[in-house]
Amino acid sequence: MIKDSETIEEFLARHASDVEETVRRAAAQEIMPRWRRLAEHEVDLKAGPHDLVTDADRKAELYLTEALVALLPGSVVVGEEAVHANPASYEAIRGEAPVWIVDPVDGTRQFVHGDTGFCTLVALARRGVLYASWTFAPARHRFATAVRGRGAYLDGERLHAGSPEPGRDLRVATSHPDYTTDEQKRALLGLRTEGVAPRPCGSAGLEYLAVARGESDATAFSWEAAWDHAAGLLLVEEAGGTHLTRAGEPFRITGGNTLPFTAARDAATARRVAGLLSDGA
Repeated sequence: MIKDSETIEEFLARHASDVEETVRRAAAQEIMPRWRRLAEHEVDLKAGPHDLVTDADRKAELYLTEALVALLPGSVVVGEEAVHANPASYEAIRGEAPVWIVDPVDGTRQFVHGDTGFCTLVALARRGVLYASWTFAPARHRFATAVRGRGAYLDGERLHAGSPEPGRDLRVATSHPDYTTDEQKRALLGLRTEGVAPRPCGSAGLEYLAVARGESDATAFSWEAAWDHAAGLLLVEEAGGTHLTRAGEPFRITGGNTLPFTAARDAATARRVAGLLSDGA
Protein backbone atom coordinates (compact mmCIF):
# COMPACT_ATOMS: atom_id res chain seq x y z
CA MET A 1 0.00 0.00 0.00
CA ILE A 2 1.17 3.54 -0.67
CA LYS A 3 2.64 5.05 2.49
CA ASP A 4 3.20 8.72 1.60
CA SER A 5 2.60 11.35 -1.05
CA GLU A 6 6.04 10.89 -2.60
CA THR A 7 5.13 7.32 -3.47
CA ILE A 8 1.85 8.46 -5.01
CA GLU A 9 3.83 10.88 -7.17
CA GLU A 10 6.18 8.07 -8.17
CA PHE A 11 3.20 5.90 -9.07
CA LEU A 12 1.79 8.69 -11.25
CA ALA A 13 5.14 9.22 -12.96
CA ARG A 14 5.07 5.58 -14.00
CA HIS A 15 1.39 4.91 -14.51
CA ALA A 16 -0.58 8.09 -15.30
CA SER A 17 -0.71 7.07 -18.96
CA ASP A 18 -1.90 3.60 -17.94
CA VAL A 19 -4.81 5.17 -16.07
CA GLU A 20 -5.68 7.22 -19.15
CA GLU A 21 -5.66 4.09 -21.27
CA THR A 22 -7.86 2.33 -18.72
CA VAL A 23 -10.42 5.13 -18.90
CA ARG A 24 -10.36 5.03 -22.70
CA ARG A 25 -10.91 1.26 -22.70
CA ALA A 26 -13.81 1.51 -20.25
CA ALA A 27 -15.49 4.03 -22.54
CA ALA A 28 -14.77 2.00 -25.67
CA GLN A 29 -16.04 -1.28 -24.24
CA GLU A 30 -18.88 -0.28 -21.91
CA ILE A 31 -20.08 3.24 -22.71
CA MET A 32 -19.89 4.09 -26.38
CA PRO A 33 -21.44 0.83 -27.66
CA ARG A 34 -24.55 1.79 -25.66
CA TRP A 35 -24.66 5.46 -26.66
CA ARG A 36 -27.78 6.11 -28.75
CA ARG A 37 -28.54 2.39 -28.54
CA LEU A 38 -30.02 2.08 -25.04
CA ALA A 39 -33.06 -0.14 -24.66
CA GLU A 40 -35.78 0.89 -22.22
CA HIS A 41 -34.80 -1.83 -19.74
CA GLU A 42 -31.21 -0.48 -19.65
CA VAL A 43 -32.28 2.82 -18.02
CA ASP A 44 -33.48 3.14 -14.41
CA LEU A 45 -34.36 5.92 -11.98
CA LYS A 46 -32.49 6.40 -8.71
CA ALA A 47 -33.48 9.30 -6.42
CA GLY A 48 -35.84 11.09 -8.80
CA PRO A 49 -36.88 11.78 -12.38
CA HIS A 50 -33.62 13.59 -13.20
CA ASP A 51 -31.39 11.02 -11.46
CA LEU A 52 -30.86 8.30 -14.05
CA VAL A 53 -28.62 5.27 -14.20
CA THR A 54 -27.93 3.03 -17.17
CA ASP A 55 -26.19 -0.24 -17.88
CA ALA A 56 -23.32 1.86 -19.23
CA ASP A 57 -22.87 3.54 -15.80
CA ARG A 58 -22.90 0.24 -13.95
CA LYS A 59 -20.68 -1.77 -16.29
CA ALA A 60 -18.15 1.01 -16.83
CA GLU A 61 -17.80 1.49 -13.08
CA LEU A 62 -17.24 -2.22 -12.56
CA TYR A 63 -14.60 -2.21 -15.31
CA LEU A 64 -12.82 0.81 -13.82
CA THR A 65 -12.98 -0.55 -10.28
CA GLU A 66 -11.26 -3.79 -11.21
CA ALA A 67 -8.68 -2.20 -13.48
CA LEU A 68 -7.70 0.73 -11.24
CA VAL A 69 -7.25 -1.40 -8.12
CA ALA A 70 -5.10 -3.76 -10.17
CA LEU A 71 -2.92 -0.82 -11.22
CA LEU A 72 -2.51 0.36 -7.63
CA PRO A 73 -2.73 -2.54 -5.16
CA GLY A 74 -4.05 -1.45 -1.76
CA SER A 75 -6.15 1.32 -3.23
CA VAL A 76 -9.93 1.51 -2.99
CA VAL A 77 -12.65 2.90 -5.25
CA VAL A 78 -15.47 5.27 -4.36
CA GLY A 79 -17.82 5.13 -7.33
CA GLU A 80 -21.20 6.74 -7.77
CA GLU A 81 -23.07 3.52 -8.44
CA ALA A 82 -21.36 1.51 -5.68
CA VAL A 83 -22.15 4.24 -3.16
CA HIS A 84 -25.76 4.28 -4.29
CA ALA A 85 -25.90 0.56 -3.50
CA ASN A 86 -23.92 0.90 -0.25
CA PRO A 87 -23.76 4.49 1.12
CA ALA A 88 -21.27 3.49 3.82
CA SER A 89 -18.64 2.89 1.14
CA TYR A 90 -18.33 6.67 0.70
CA GLU A 91 -16.37 6.80 3.97
CA ALA A 92 -13.31 5.43 2.16
CA ILE A 93 -12.66 9.01 0.96
CA ARG A 94 -11.70 9.85 4.55
CA GLY A 95 -9.55 6.74 5.06
CA GLU A 96 -5.83 6.06 4.85
CA ALA A 97 -5.80 4.13 1.59
CA PRO A 98 -5.37 5.87 -1.77
CA VAL A 99 -8.83 6.27 -3.25
CA TRP A 100 -9.99 6.36 -6.84
CA ILE A 101 -13.06 8.62 -7.12
CA VAL A 102 -15.09 7.51 -10.13
CA ASP A 103 -18.09 8.83 -12.02
CA PRO A 104 -18.44 6.39 -14.93
CA VAL A 105 -20.91 8.55 -16.88
CA ASP A 106 -21.14 12.14 -15.68
CA GLY A 107 -24.09 13.67 -17.49
CA THR A 108 -26.24 10.54 -17.63
CA ARG A 109 -29.28 12.55 -18.74
CA GLN A 110 -27.37 13.82 -21.75
CA PHE A 111 -26.10 10.30 -22.44
CA VAL A 112 -29.63 8.87 -22.33
CA HIS A 113 -30.90 11.59 -24.66
CA GLY A 114 -28.15 10.88 -27.18
CA ASP A 115 -26.32 14.17 -26.61
CA THR A 116 -22.52 14.42 -26.64
CA GLY A 117 -22.32 16.31 -23.33
CA PHE A 118 -21.21 13.52 -21.01
CA CYS A 119 -17.85 12.32 -19.73
CA THR A 120 -16.06 9.80 -17.55
CA LEU A 121 -14.38 11.21 -14.44
CA VAL A 122 -11.59 9.61 -12.41
CA ALA A 123 -9.52 11.21 -9.65
CA LEU A 124 -6.85 9.83 -7.32
CA ALA A 125 -6.77 11.16 -3.78
CA ARG A 126 -5.56 10.34 -0.30
CA ARG A 127 -6.60 11.90 3.02
CA GLY A 128 -8.67 14.46 1.14
CA VAL A 129 -5.79 15.62 -1.07
CA LEU A 130 -6.27 15.33 -4.83
CA TYR A 131 -3.21 14.12 -6.73
CA ALA A 132 -4.42 13.46 -10.28
CA SER A 133 -7.50 13.53 -12.45
CA TRP A 134 -8.73 12.26 -15.80
CA THR A 135 -11.73 13.71 -17.69
CA PHE A 136 -12.75 11.93 -20.90
CA ALA A 137 -15.56 13.09 -23.18
CA PRO A 138 -15.60 10.14 -25.61
CA ALA A 139 -18.35 11.42 -27.90
CA ARG A 140 -16.37 14.65 -28.34
CA HIS A 141 -12.97 12.92 -28.53
CA ARG A 142 -11.50 15.17 -25.81
CA PHE A 143 -9.32 14.01 -22.92
CA ALA A 144 -8.19 16.30 -20.08
CA THR A 145 -5.69 15.37 -17.38
CA ALA A 146 -4.17 17.03 -14.34
CA VAL A 147 -1.46 16.04 -11.88
CA ARG A 148 -0.88 18.07 -8.74
CA GLY A 149 2.01 20.47 -9.33
CA ARG A 150 2.42 19.42 -12.95
CA GLY A 151 -0.34 21.34 -14.70
CA ALA A 152 -3.54 20.58 -16.57
CA TYR A 153 -3.73 19.43 -20.17
CA LEU A 154 -6.37 18.90 -22.83
CA ASP A 155 -5.34 16.49 -25.59
CA GLY A 156 -1.71 17.20 -24.74
CA GLU A 157 -2.00 21.00 -24.76
CA ARG A 158 -1.40 22.93 -21.51
CA LEU A 159 -4.51 24.59 -20.10
CA HIS A 160 -4.49 28.15 -18.76
CA ALA A 161 -7.76 29.36 -17.29
CA GLY A 162 -6.73 33.02 -17.38
CA SER A 163 -9.05 35.77 -16.12
CA PRO A 164 -12.40 37.07 -17.34
CA GLU A 165 -12.35 39.93 -19.82
CA PRO A 166 -12.91 43.22 -17.96
CA GLY A 167 -16.35 44.70 -18.47
CA ARG A 168 -17.99 41.49 -19.64
CA ASP A 169 -20.67 39.67 -17.66
CA LEU A 170 -19.36 36.67 -15.73
CA ARG A 171 -20.48 33.39 -17.30
CA VAL A 172 -21.48 31.13 -14.40
CA ALA A 173 -22.89 27.60 -14.64
CA THR A 174 -25.27 26.93 -11.74
CA SER A 175 -26.93 23.93 -10.09
CA HIS A 176 -30.24 22.61 -11.34
CA PRO A 177 -33.06 23.74 -8.99
CA ASP A 178 -34.09 20.12 -8.40
CA TYR A 179 -30.82 19.57 -6.52
CA THR A 180 -31.00 22.57 -4.20
CA THR A 181 -32.54 23.32 -0.80
CA ASP A 182 -34.57 26.48 -0.22
CA GLU A 183 -31.54 28.10 1.43
CA GLN A 184 -29.34 27.18 -1.53
CA LYS A 185 -31.91 28.56 -3.96
CA ARG A 186 -31.76 31.88 -2.09
CA ALA A 187 -27.96 31.82 -2.24
CA LEU A 188 -28.00 31.18 -5.99
CA LEU A 189 -30.36 34.10 -6.45
CA GLY A 190 -27.43 36.27 -5.39
CA LEU A 191 -25.98 35.64 -8.85
CA ARG A 192 -28.93 37.33 -10.51
CA THR A 193 -27.30 40.69 -10.44
CA GLU A 194 -25.71 43.14 -12.84
CA GLY A 195 -22.49 41.84 -14.31
CA VAL A 196 -23.28 38.14 -13.91
CA ALA A 197 -24.88 35.83 -16.48
CA PRO A 198 -25.89 32.60 -14.72
CA ARG A 199 -27.09 29.60 -16.70
CA PRO A 200 -28.08 25.99 -15.85
CA CYS A 201 -25.16 23.57 -15.76
CA GLY A 202 -24.75 20.46 -17.83
CA SER A 203 -22.29 17.71 -17.00
CA ALA A 204 -20.30 18.90 -13.98
CA GLY A 205 -17.09 17.48 -15.40
CA LEU A 206 -17.49 19.36 -18.66
CA GLU A 207 -18.38 22.57 -16.80
CA TYR A 208 -15.10 22.32 -14.88
CA LEU A 209 -13.28 21.75 -18.15
CA ALA A 210 -14.91 24.87 -19.58
CA VAL A 211 -13.58 26.89 -16.63
CA ALA A 212 -10.10 25.39 -16.99
CA ARG A 213 -10.14 26.34 -20.68
CA GLY A 214 -11.37 29.86 -20.00
CA GLU A 215 -14.60 29.27 -21.93
CA SER A 216 -16.67 29.74 -18.77
CA ASP A 217 -15.78 31.96 -15.82
CA ALA A 218 -17.11 30.00 -12.85
CA THR A 219 -19.44 27.36 -11.51
CA ALA A 220 -21.88 27.56 -8.60
CA PHE A 221 -22.75 24.07 -7.37
CA SER A 222 -24.90 23.09 -4.41
CA TRP A 223 -24.06 19.42 -3.84
CA GLU A 224 -20.98 17.69 -2.44
CA ALA A 225 -20.76 14.27 -4.15
CA ALA A 226 -17.03 13.87 -4.68
CA TRP A 227 -17.35 11.91 -7.94
CA ASP A 228 -18.88 14.97 -9.62
CA HIS A 229 -16.25 17.43 -8.38
CA ALA A 230 -12.90 15.80 -7.60
CA ALA A 231 -11.53 15.50 -11.13
CA GLY A 232 -12.70 18.96 -12.16
CA LEU A 233 -11.48 20.76 -9.07
CA LEU A 234 -7.91 19.61 -9.65
CA LEU A 235 -8.20 20.39 -13.35
CA VAL A 236 -9.23 23.98 -12.56
CA GLU A 237 -6.55 24.38 -9.90
CA GLU A 238 -3.77 23.15 -12.16
CA ALA A 239 -5.01 25.47 -14.94
CA GLY A 240 -4.54 28.40 -12.55
CA GLY A 241 -8.03 28.68 -11.08
CA THR A 242 -9.33 28.13 -7.59
CA HIS A 243 -12.44 27.23 -5.59
CA LEU A 244 -14.27 28.63 -2.57
CA THR A 245 -17.37 27.76 -0.60
CA ARG A 246 -20.01 30.29 0.39
CA ALA A 247 -18.11 30.60 3.68
CA GLY A 248 -14.96 31.65 1.82
CA GLU A 249 -13.09 28.36 2.40
CA PRO A 250 -11.65 25.92 -0.16
CA PHE A 251 -14.01 23.09 -1.04
CA ARG A 252 -13.18 19.80 0.72
CA ILE A 253 -13.86 16.52 -1.07
CA THR A 254 -14.24 14.90 2.35
CA GLY A 255 -17.41 16.94 2.96
CA GLY A 256 -18.69 19.39 5.55
CA ASN A 257 -18.74 22.34 3.13
CA THR A 258 -20.95 25.40 3.32
CA LEU A 259 -22.92 25.26 0.08
CA PRO A 260 -23.20 26.42 -2.65
CA PHE A 261 -19.53 26.69 -3.67
CA THR A 262 -17.72 27.98 -6.72
CA ALA A 263 -14.78 27.00 -8.90
CA ALA A 264 -13.49 29.90 -10.94
CA ARG A 265 -10.84 30.93 -13.45
CA ASP A 266 -8.97 33.08 -10.92
CA ALA A 267 -9.03 34.07 -7.25
CA ALA A 268 -10.76 37.40 -7.81
CA THR A 269 -13.65 35.75 -9.67
CA ALA A 270 -13.94 33.05 -7.00
CA ARG A 271 -14.15 35.68 -4.26
CA ARG A 272 -16.76 37.65 -6.19
CA VAL A 273 -18.98 34.63 -6.85
CA ALA A 274 -18.61 33.29 -3.29
CA GLY A 275 -19.50 36.73 -1.94
CA LEU A 276 -22.64 36.93 -4.08
CA LEU A 277 -23.67 33.46 -2.91
CA SER A 278 -23.17 34.54 0.70
CA ASP A 279 -25.13 37.75 0.17
CA GLY A 280 -27.96 35.83 -1.50
CA ALA A 281 -28.39 33.49 1.45
